[in-house]
Amino acid sequence: MALTTLVLGGYGNFGARICRALAGSSATPDSIRLLVAGRDLSRAQAFAATLAGGAEGVALDHQAPGLAQTLRRWNVGLVIHTAGPFQAQAYRVAQAAAEAGAHYIDLADGRRFVCDFPAVLQAAFAAAGRTAISGASTVPALSSAVVDHLCAGWQRIDSIDLCIAPAQRAPRGEATLAAVLSYCGADITMWDGGRWQSTPGWARPTRVDFLRLRPRMGAVCDIPDLEIFPTHYQVRDRVRFQAALEVGLAQRTFAAIASLRRWGALPRPERLAWLMHRTGGMLDFLGTPLGGMVVRVAGADAQGHARRRAWHIAADHDHGPEIPCMAAILLARQLAAGQPLPHGATTSTGLLPLEAFAPEFARWGMQTDVVEEPLAETPAAASAP
Repeated sequence: MALTTLVLGGYGNFGARICRALAGSSATPDSIRLLVAGRDLSRAQAFAATLAGGAEGVALDHQAPGLAQTLRRWNVGLVIHTAGPFQAQAYRVAQAAAEAGAHYIDLADGRRFVCDFPAVLQAAFAAAGRTAISGASTVPALSSAVVDHLCAGWQRIDSIDLCIAPAQRAPRGEATLAAVLSYCGADITMWDGGRWQSTPGWARPTRVDFLRLRPRMGAVCDIPDLEIFPTHYQVRDRVRFQAALEVGLAQRTFAAIASLRRWGALPRPERLAWLMHRTGGMLDFLGTPLGGMVVRVAGADAQGHARRRAWHIAADHDHGPEIPCMAAILLARQLAAGQPLPHGATTSTGLLPLEAFAPEFARWGMQTDVVEEPLAETPAAASAP
């Protein structure tokens, strides 16, 4: 029997990509009945009409009352929540999914949303015998898969440094911008120097080196990994995440916004999301369609030898936004195929091995590399601001 899968925000920036993958997947040809859901029925139906497999467009406002009853009426077995930003959201959609007896996956990158998710939702989903996964996106789903791959068998991890480098010309949604701006200039708590410290988001950019991209300036951003990884991997010294924009002017703009917030002149920078979404394309002529990501780890391997390794991915042709969708796609296919996932609520940390992503990377022509780095040199992405 096909798993009725409702993608909330299904015609949006990330939701549309997930819908296309699930509707046209040879991995789940008859096991998914797809519902493209959003507030605008005409947009949902128009987009669904472009998809294979008889996808349907439905109108759904996840803030409206009676969400659980609606999910039950449509016989929804899986909800994929892509309608961010998640930083200011409660768990209403997940709670409705549990009440309706449906599995749940989201693409949340909000630190509190993801990190608090298991404690808040575990009882409801365990009682329902269903699976709920938060943060099924680049972080922490892919990032943890990379760390697990790089450090397999190691005795100790000293540091983890991550950096995402989006292409300037890649499509970007207003919700994503609002999420990013919400912590611009705000204090971000990080594990650094073997203790918890605070640093302002998007301020103090430093150089980051990539294998297939030109060096960029990266600034600290707030993601769930900063809280999850120090404990999950027992990291001794540092866990750092940076975002490195392709156009220097854009990076400096975020740094200036961070300063304005620190000075009290701009207490709610996320309110600029609509303006930046409409004007951001003005800088596209300065950029390229090439983006990527790097994860650097250092520690002691199985023999106790000091090691430093890096994993790089380069995504050309503006395909970078496909990466945040891959974990949700892979997990949805597992559920549709009846493959077991743990009942209850969890983050996506460690749920998928890196090799599970390989077919998706290949599908979009993305190149990955694992590099052994010399211990005598400190990688730029690992340097303190």
